[in-house]
Amino acid sequence: MNADPNVAGVAILIGDSARASMLCLLMDKRARTATELAHVAGITPQTASAHLAKLVHGELVTVEKQGRHRYYRLANENVAAALEALQVVTTAKIKRPYRPGPKDQNLRNGRMCYDHLAGTLGIKITQALVNNGSIIEIGKNFDLTESGVTFLTELGIDIDKARAKRRKFSQTCLDWSERQPHLAGALGAAICDKLVSLKWIKQKKNSRVVEVTQTGRKNLKKVFAISL
Repeated sequence: MNADPNVAGVAILIGDSARASMLCLLMDKRARTATELAHVAGITPQTASAHLAKLVHGELVTVEKQGRHRYYRLANENVAAALEALQVVTTAKIKRPYRPGPKDQNLRNGRMCYDHLAGTLGIKITQALVNNGSIIEIGKNFDLTESGVTFLTELGIDIDKARAKRRKFSQTCLDWSERQPHLAGALGAAICDKLVSLKWIKQKKNSRVVEVTQTGRKNLKKVFAISL
C-alpha cells in the first residue's frame, strides 16, 4: 500500500533539519523574521527564506508582511501538536538510558506548546482539573463537566467564547517531557491566557519558557491545589 501523499509531503517538509529547527522555535506562537529563524537554524537568511517559502506553500507556516519585514508563525495548533508528538517519538527511539524532553530544566518546568501550557506546569494544571472533576479524559479529548464550567467561570474564563472559536474546544496533547496528556484546544488556550492576565504566570522573552510568579505560586496552590 502506498503512503498517503499528503502525509509523505508533510514528513518531507518537517524532515529537513533546518526547517525542523525553525518550526520548533515557532512553537511558542510568536511571529519571527527569516533572519531570526536563520540564526537558530544555523543557515543564511537567504537559505532560510527558501525553506520558509516551502513551509508556507505546504501550509505549515503562515507569513504576514508589515512594512519591510515578513513575519512567520505556525499555521495552527495542529502543526504544533504534530511537532510535539514527533519530539516524543524521536526521544523514545533512543536505546540508552535517557531523560525525555528538553535538557533545559526551565523548559521542563513550564513552556508554551503553541498557545497552551505544557511541561510540569501544564500537566499539573490538567491533573488538577481532572482531580476536581472539571474535565474527564475521553479518547483524544477532554470533556468539560458542568462543575468544570462553574469552576472555570468563577476563575474568569468565558466558556462560551472559547466554544465559539473555530477549532477543537478541548483536546489532549501528549506532553514531550512528561509523557502524559496535557489540556490543549480553545479551552487550554483560554486557561493559559487567563493565568497570564492574572499575572500568575509570565512567558520569558524570546523563549517558550513559562515562569510562575510569586503571586501565581500562592494562587495556584489555593485554587488548583498545586504546589510547585
